[in-house]
Amino acid sequence: MSLGSPCFSVPRSHVGAKLHGVSFSLILNSEDGEIFNNEEHEYASKKRKKDHFRNDTNTQSFYREKWIYVHKESTKERHGYCTLGEAFNRLDFSSAIQDIRRFNYVVKLLQLIAKSQLTSLSGVAQKNYFNILDKIVQKVLDDHHNPRLIKDLLQDLSSTLCILIRGVGKSVLVGNINIWICRLETILAWQQQLQDLQMTKQVNNGLTLSDLPLHMLNNILYRFSDGWDIITLGQVTPTLYMLSEDRQLWKKLCQYHFAEKQFCRHLILSEKGHIEWKLMYFALQKHYPAKEQYGDTLHFCRHCSILFWKDYHLALLFKDSGHPCTAADPDSCFTPVSPQHFIDLFKF
Repeated sequence: MSLGSPCFSVPRSHVGAKLHGVSFSLILNSEDGEIFNNEEHEYASKKRKKDHFRNDTNTQSFYREKWIYVHKESTKERHGYCTLGEAFNRLDFSSAIQDIRRFNYVVKLLQLIAKSQLTSLSGVAQKNYFNILDKIVQKVLDDHHNPRLIKDLLQDLSSTLCILIRGVGKSVLVGNINIWICRLETILAWQQQLQDLQMTKQVNNGLTLSDLPLHMLNNILYRFSDGWDIITLGQVTPTLYMLSEDRQLWKKLCQYHFAEKQFCRHLILSEKGHIEWKLMYFALQKHYPAKEQYGDTLHFCRHCSILFWKDYHLALLFKDSGHPCTAADPDSCFTPVSPQHFIDLFKF
């Protein structure tokens, strides 16, 4: 498979006639009536594939760098500036998705780009974006880890593409419209594959989760920071369901993510006058951003203006800061970069 070829990783048979019908009825039908009849539809479909293949076989340049300069203007020492697309191209996100500590971080970053920054990416950055997305989807289909995160990402991305494709001419959409329609069809196919994903039951004669004592199961639940993860685990056994409904568990979760002032504005009481912490958590989520938690993130050096992946193994063994830092005390200059902060760095 060529780099940047998300369409080629999904067999066309998986898309199906129904999928084509959905995409065209949602996207290519105007208020005045249907644009394409059956014959034109077939011609347009062939042309989309041809344009996508031509676009896909163009020479592409991708990097796997651990750090990049973030400079907003030209200087005597350095020319030009770094854009969001350039940063996305040059930093090593392909390896990051294979690291369990960084996987959620990269997925969240892709989701934020899908919501608001997709049109700011160059053609090469777009190819790289969909290439990384392809790898993420295939990884989830193979190992069955974090399917809910990817479903949310694809839902946001498909919604954005539908709006952009409908508004061609009104918005800046880099690239041929046929390429974007092909990408949307691929996303719809991925969504269907994830919807059909079946978790295989593990055959294990050793110790299982159900064999653990109640206090250990309870400790496991208290370590989750996502309410949906608690609900999902509660569906495994009746005992876990009982523990997952604990009011104190949901109270702690609310207190971790939200402030007391926010509780007062969205207070939900039961008939007996008790606070419904579980309902409160999901109600508050709709109004306020939950606290984000990642195993590892990109870091920004304020002294050098460098964005970089920090290799903790090298840092421990060789006192390697992850980039050529000239500060006397490098660690004091490092700041973790959240996905939103990453995007804000390039809002010049």
